[in-house]
Amino acid sequence: MNLYALLFFLLGLGGLLQRAEARAEVPAVDSSRKAIRQMLVEKNYRGAAKAYQELGWLYHQQYGYNKYTMEAYFNGMKYYSLAGDSAGYYNEHIVIGDYYTHDFFMQSSAEQYLRKALQFFVRVKNVPKIIECRLDLANIDQKRNPVPPTLLTELRAVERISAEHKELYFQAFAQNLLANTYSRVKQPDSAYFFASRSLALSKQVRVNWLIALNHFYLGIVEQFRNHPQAALDEYRKSQALARAENNVGMLRELAKHSAYSYASMGNHKRAYDEILLSLDFADQFYQSEQTKSIRLQELDSQIKTLAVEKQLAEEKSRHQQMLNSGLIAVLIISVLGVVALVFLRRQQKLIAHQQAVIAQQQIRQLELKSLQAMIEGQESERSRIARDLHDGLGIQLSRIKLFVEAHQEQLPCSVKDPLNQFLDEACTETRLISNDLRPYALSTFGLVPAVEDLIQKLNLVNETKLFIEHYGDLPPLGDEASVMLFRVLQELLNNALKHAQAQSITVQIMANDETLLISVDDDGLGGHFPEKTSTGNGMANIRSRIDYLGGQVMWQSEPDRGTSVMISLPMHKLVRPGTPVNI
Repeated sequence: MNLYALLFFLLGLGGLLQRAEARAEVPAVDSSRKAIRQMLVEKNYRGAAKAYQELGWLYHQQYGYNKYTMEAYFNGMKYYSLAGDSAGYYNEHIVIGDYYTHDFFMQSSAEQYLRKALQFFVRVKNVPKIIECRLDLANIDQKRNPVPPTLLTELRAVERISAEHKELYFQAFAQNLLANTYSRVKQPDSAYFFASRSLALSKQVRVNWLIALNHFYLGIVEQFRNHPQAALDEYRKSQALARAENNVGMLRELAKHSAYSYASMGNHKRAYDEILLSLDFADQFYQSEQTKSIRLQELDSQIKTLAVEKQLAEEKSRHQQMLNSGLIAVLIISVLGVVALVFLRRQQKLIAHQQAVIAQQQIRQLELKSLQAMIEGQESERSRIARDLHDGLGIQLSRIKLFVEAHQEQLPCSVKDPLNQFLDEACTETRLISNDLRPYALSTFGLVPAVEDLIQKLNLVNETKLFIEHYGDLPPLGDEASVMLFRVLQELLNNALKHAQAQSITVQIMANDETLLISVDDDGLGGHFPEKTSTGNGMANIRSRIDYLGGQVMWQSEPDRGTSVMISLPMHKLVRPGTPVNI
């Protein structure tokens, strides 16, 4: 039977015991427990945690692999947590994980504790503890079948880091694991090299369990080289240390391999005795109440951990629900706040718009008042000038004419006739100017007769034919409206006569209960009328007067097709106050 086929049965022989300096004396369990009770009374949790760790070591020396040691380690982890010592808490994870490697059935639990510790120490950048965790995980990996292909690379890297940081104990442990791994892959020379180097360092740092393990691996190499006596010598050295450390697992493996050596020497009785001893150690370890109780203890711990995790998850769920409720409330408040802000913003915009409209209306009213004052001033000045011409200059011209007629016998004919002609023309011109400034027909007969009179006079002095069409009866208009409309029509007719070169111009006046429509159409040259016209052509003046009356004016013109001006006015703004509108 191949000797190396049995190597993968090796249990956690590395890191079995305390990895600190050798102790000269071990205090009694009772005194240690008494000291712990006093520390707990004083609430010295960190001291109690360290004392529990020491107590676990004492239990191990007394009982070997036992549940009391595990209880002490778990209590140490608990009080490190209460003390707020994260480094101590996760260091206890390493101790528990390493202790579980004794039992093949606890390897998964051991790996969980070690990986949690590794994550913490990587985060805090504690290099010695990182090395320790990596070595303990490698110790678990080297028991797997087949050997992981990256294990040798990992162990060589950890050995190099240990040497760089002068961690002799970890360097010796890494070399020991390398020796075992090379034995499993059937490279005895490399296994012997690393076991020898590890043995030298182990003796230097005085770690007995590691010294025993290296003697065990050296014995395996000697057996592989077919040197059974040399192998037995190494096994005996390892057995002495293992018995002192009460390491049942190692004693089991030593008995098994001693049986192979005795069998190869032909001593079958001794080989049989060693096999029986190995079976006894196996039963003692795997079937003992201590080992079973540790497994049950871990299962109970896992159940309690699951219960705690469930409770924490429920509390976290409740907290999350409260947080979600709070977030929803905040979201609702935020949405309401945004809606309120949008509403207030819209209200502000509406108020600003209303204020702007009011301001525009006030400006418009001021403009209309200014326009009204200007128009009233213009019409008042026109009326004054018309009166002055009629009552002043007109009377003086009439007196001159009467004087000339009374003394015409005294004047020669060459003077009399031209003088009479000049006086008649002056009187006529004065009447025309006076009538133009304040039409007599407008103030006496109203808008339509005044426009008809204006058109009749313009027909006398222009080649362009002017026509007027009137539809519907126009109620009496206010003096202000009549004068403004007359001036607008007068301006439109003058513009058409000056610029349109038309054959005919038609004025239409249409009235109903609500609206007065006036249009002035010509068949002249036409042209383009921009939105914003200058005041030089009179259009701005026309627009301002129509706007003042609350109406609208629109120009339509095309080249060679004439021009049409349409004016629309609300009737209620034109009639005299108190006059019923009934067309």
